[in-house]
This record gives sequence, C-alpha cells and structure tokens, in this order.
Amino acid sequence: MFDRIKKAFSMAAKESQEGPASQLAHGPVSEWAGTQGFAFSIDEAGQGIALEGKVGGKPWRLQRGRPTRNYILGQEVRARAELGIPEDIAVLAMNRPLKEALEKRAYQIYTDELQTSVDSTLPEEMRWLAMFDEVGWGTLPAAFWDRYGVLTDKREHALAWIDSPLADLMMKWPAPAPTAEVPFMVLLLNGKAYLRMEYTPADLLTLQHAALIFTSACESALGAFGRKQRSVGAGPPQGD
Repeated sequence: MFDRIKKAFSMAAKESQEGPASQLAHGPVSEWAGTQGFAFSIDEAGQGIALEGKVGGKPWRLQRGRPTRNYILGQEVRARAELGIPEDIAVLAMNRPLKEALEKRAYQIYTDELQTSVDSTLPEEMRWLAMFDEVGWGTLPAAFWDRYGVLTDKREHALAWIDSPLADLMMKWPAPAPTAEVPFMVLLLNGKAYLRMEYTPADLLTLQHAALIFTSACESALGAFGRKQRSVGAGPPQGD
C-alpha cells in the first residue's frame, strides 16, 4: 500500500524538475486569484507561484513550486499563516499512508546500529510523530479516521480545531481527487497554521481546494483559540 511513498524517499533531486504541475498555465490561476481577492505572483524561474491574502485579518501565503520534502514527488503546495494564536497549541493532521511511512522510516533510523547520529536532512515531521500522541473522537465519521491521523499533546485542542466542516472539506476533494496516498498535512504550531501536500493531481481544482482547506483551517483556529489569546493582556487588541 505504501510503495508509492517509500519510493519517494529514494528519489533524488530530479523530483524538483519540470513535471505536469509546471506545465499548468499561470493564466487560469491568476484569473481565479483575482476573483477571490488574492495577490498573485510568479517566481523568477517562471515555474513557482504564490498567492497571498488575509483570513480574519491575519496574513497567509500559499505557494506552488519545487518540493522541500523528499517524500513529495513533482511539485509541492505549501501554505503558512501568522494567526497569532497561543504558541502552546500544537495539532497535526496527516494522511495515514504518509504517517505510517514516516514512522517506519524513523524506526529504521533509530534502530540502525551503524547510524551514529540523526540525519539533519530528515523532515521535522518525524520529530512531531515522536512528540505527539494520536487522538480520535466519535463525532467525525470512520472514513475520516481511515484516511487521516490527528496528533497533539492536548486532545481538547484537536477537538476544538478539527470540527465537522473542516473534516468534511478534507474528505471531499473535487474530481479527479487526490488519493489517500498523496502526501498531505495541515497543522497548528507556534501560533501559526501550515499546509503541505503533493500537487497531485496537478490541476486548478486541486489548488483551489487546498486553498479552501487551508483558509478554513485558519478560520477554525481563530474561532477556537483567538479569544483565548486576546483575553490575556493588559489592554485591548491592536489593529494590524
């Protein structure tokens, strides 16, 4: 089941070469971004793109370009938002095939008697898997838990963030939809929200839905944790 992800670990830098994603015309993306009020830009090489906007008054940026993880083939979609929520909130949702592949890789590394130190190039996601416990609850459908694992150090934080609407978006990708094996994760860490996924299938619908999941995840986090931070302090919240 995990052959596709395991193969990715053995791929070299050629994964960042031009592929189907780089052939996607920028025009439709730019036009869609304009209808949503997003800023749109292209990198100097003409292959990567970036979208910028605000959610709840907080800035976010989504990029499509060369992968920064060796388990991602082709191009990568990644996003980040400075939410300003409490920095002790840490929740990670990851598709199960990727989670299990990373866990297997970590186990192999830490049990290899010939390996004297941890490879600094290993993704930090492997450290998160060691730090956080997997949690679950009955209000989300079994199909969600079949596809995703949710990890955190405080179960109540995961419950507050991943509500039914967000979970529903994570399950209902538009056709042709990414399969359950396509690397995907969304997380809250250090007061920020992040998304990272393989751009497969490499079409506009995938990019649009990834942006929708991410901005919805930001909205959910701000709704669940924004008041908590504003209630701590000597004065009223300041404007952006």
